[in-house]
Amino acid sequence: MRVVSCVPSLTEWLVDVGANVVGRTRFCVHPAPAVAQIARIGGTKQVHHDRILDLKPDLIVANREENVRGQIEDLARSCPVLVTDISSVETAWAEMQRVADAVECGAAGCEWIDRIREAWGEPRPVRGRAVYAVWARPWMVAGGDTYISDVMRWWGWENAYADMNRYPEVQPGKTWEACDAVLLPNEPYPFGAREAEEVQRAGGRPLLVDGEAFSWYGSRMWHVHACLGQGGSREGAPKAGM
Repeated sequence: MRVVSCVPSLTEWLVDVGANVVGRTRFCVHPAPAVAQIARIGGTKQVHHDRILDLKPDLIVANREENVRGQIEDLARSCPVLVTDISSVETAWAEMQRVADAVECGAAGCEWIDRIREAWGEPRPVRGRAVYAVWARPWMVAGGDTYISDVMRWWGWENAYADMNRYPEVQPGKTWEACDAVLLPNEPYPFGAREAEEVQRAGGRPLLVDGEAFSWYGSRMWHVHACLGQGGSREGAPKAGM
């Protein structure tokens, strides 16, 4: 079966369970070096229809949040498309199995998920209250109905914006001051020292974190569990005052 993946974390998942992935986006960087041999089909928000169809896929794997609905619907007129919808840790595991089954790698998928479930264990006690930033200028954060928010919950961070949906634009202020940390990931926006200083000036306590740990599902969940157990911080990142 020839598979095209339009979802970075599911590209890694598909390769790891043994699927024949013939197309991937330019943001699909894991697992290296395997993805270097897979044809690029554009970005997650701008897939190239012709490139995908030239690869003669038997299945296209997409995601409701990652991809543009109209583009995926256009592709679905020419090829079977499996659209995933992931907003929590539990739905991630369910959708990962559905994808593995669809590409005839169900047994390998089940083994991977069992390994990840064991590594993740049960949700951790609350370690603190945090903001998870996804963009700067304007500042945007992860709301309570996102996969990111559920990963936070699982690993002990209470989301300060759990009562808001999707990725709202917010202003730094009292909410940030009252939190134990403002989590600043390295993707999709590359937060760094400049943004950490802005957070400090607003009264918050910045913590640079690994964006893949909080936002990638699939087999990446196995690779990042130790990082999440330490709060998700990047090596050498400043620690929040906790």
